[in-house]
Amino acid sequence: MKTCPFSGLPVTAKPHWKEEQPGYIKRLELIGDDILHAFIEARHPVSLHTLSNNLVKTVLRESGIPDKPLYLVWDMNNINDVSYEYKQGISDLIYHWGPAFTAVVFYNIDPSCRIILESFAAIVPNNMTVLLRENYREAIECVMDFRSGKALPDEVNAAAANEESELRREFLAAVARISWLNMLNHKIALPPENSSFYPYFKALDHMQNDLQAREELHEQEVQRLKNECEQRLTQKIILLNAQIELNRKELLQHEQERASLKSRISAQEMELTRISTAIGEKTSALHQLHEQIKSLDIDQQVRQRMAEQCQSMLETELTEKRLKTELTAGDSEFLSKLQKKHPNLNQRELRVGLMVKLNYDTREIARAIGISTRGMESIRYRMHKKLNLDKHKSIKTYLSELATEQ
Repeated sequence: MKTCPFSGLPVTAKPHWKEEQPGYIKRLELIGDDILHAFIEARHPVSLHTLSNNLVKTVLRESGIPDKPLYLVWDMNNINDVSYEYKQGISDLIYHWGPAFTAVVFYNIDPSCRIILESFAAIVPNNMTVLLRENYREAIECVMDFRSGKALPDEVNAAAANEESELRREFLAAVARISWLNMLNHKIALPPENSSFYPYFKALDHMQNDLQAREELHEQEVQRLKNECEQRLTQKIILLNAQIELNRKELLQHEQERASLKSRISAQEMELTRISTAIGEKTSALHQLHEQIKSLDIDQQVRQRMAEQCQSMLETELTEKRLKTELTAGDSEFLSKLQKKHPNLNQRELRVGLMVKLNYDTREIARAIGISTRGMESIRYRMHKKLNLDKHKSIKTYLSELATEQ
């Protein structure tokens, strides 16, 4: 096992004690049982992206470290910047992470990062100490002194005796609280007005007030947009509920119409059954009458004339039966098309139109619907006008053309 050359403590390192980030790998080692050593592996200087305590928790869990003060030594070699997201993560490190670090020591610090680390040191709570050192040896020796309770070097406590250092520290803390932690309500302690630092602190105070005002305006705008969205959503819900109610009523109306149509169809089917039965009975009686006429011992011409009349009546009955009970799909499609194009036609006129289209003559149609031939001619005249036909165009021609239309 490797040993730290400056503390003599054992160093524990495992291959999976690492966290990969874009451009670099962060690693942790355990020195003794209470010092964590952090460093990165990178081919060139990088910016730290995200701050996470998952790796720290893994090392502590696998090492079985007891509940005692911990120390963090951080090698800043090859680090020349820290992202805003990383700075925000510092608040979690300070206030929410467990366990807490008693001391954090940074070394090998790039000049571009020193002011960031000084700002970090300025905002940590009193139970945590942040120290900056030149190299690994100084960092380890500092931690060992801190563990043993030795007094820190004079430069660590210089801020307590040096007004300029204290003001510098307070200024960096104020900037970090505003920029990193978004603490816009924290009062900034201003130095006396005759101090050379007063203008800088006053400018920072004005900036904090402006940011606070801008934050309030932003919150008001967000609330306005939220209220506007809620109003729009409420209106949309009202419209949606109205449409749902309208659809429900239309569906109910359609169901009622459907029930009414089914009732009409049922009644018509019963009527057709009755008509078919009556026609069947009449046809049977006509057949019997026709047979009786053929056997009558009367004048042959009279018998022939009576038989022909009886046969004509049979044919008429068959025609009526077919028209009333046996409409083909083509007949139904034609009637639907005719009714749609000429809704002013009544049921009898629609029936006449079908029979005209099927090549029945006026006499046959008149007999089928139970009117005189003259009455049938009157119906055809009215239909000619209802169909808005030219006087030279017959109903038969028009209906034949209508039947072939797509």
